[in-house]
Amino acid sequence: MTMKTLFIEDEIKYIGSQLAPHWIYKNFKIQGDAIVAFCGECKVDLTEMVDIEDVINNEPIYSKSMLSFITEQFGISLSEGVLRQRLLMCIIKELLEEKGIFVVRNGDDLMIGGRKLSVSIATKSVTSVLIHTGLNILSEGAPIEASGLTSEMGITDIKQFAHDVMNRYKEEIEDIMYATTKVRGV
Repeated sequence: MTMKTLFIEDEIKYIGSQLAPHWIYKNFKIQGDAIVAFCGECKVDLTEMVDIEDVINNEPIYSKSMLSFITEQFGISLSEGVLRQRLLMCIIKELLEEKGIFVVRNGDDLMIGGRKLSVSIATKSVTSVLIHTGLNILSEGAPIEASGLTSEMGITDIKQFAHDVMNRYKEEIEDIMYATTKVRGV
């Protein structure tokens, strides 16, 4: 099965409830492994947080304008999902560095000049692994020192950047699956 991609033109406020099994299928009729992207405000209250460490540390998430990616993938473990989450972060880092932007990655966090660009979480549902990754478009109003794709990096074509990320992620996942089919066991 191939990975499907979609950039959603409508603005969506990410509140955490979108990180749910079959959210992509129910809302956009894309069944199976998929990654979608959309822009909008991000406000995740502690009651909707999946990251228990953030809940314990009382760290809700807010961004006035964020590029969000949600991916749902079936038939994989949570450990593999976390590895795929890290792969997604590495892809974003590579694409930014191709534009001459120096990025520091620490696990699933991306930092620009010591300021946080991203939020990301991977979790397991009863049917799939879900990943949300958000990149600040604007840094103003964030509860921590943040950087933004447009406000600090001058990336104005957010839709094209989202497509670049999703396509490279799709290619990597499909190439990994291909690589598993061309070797003989020993």
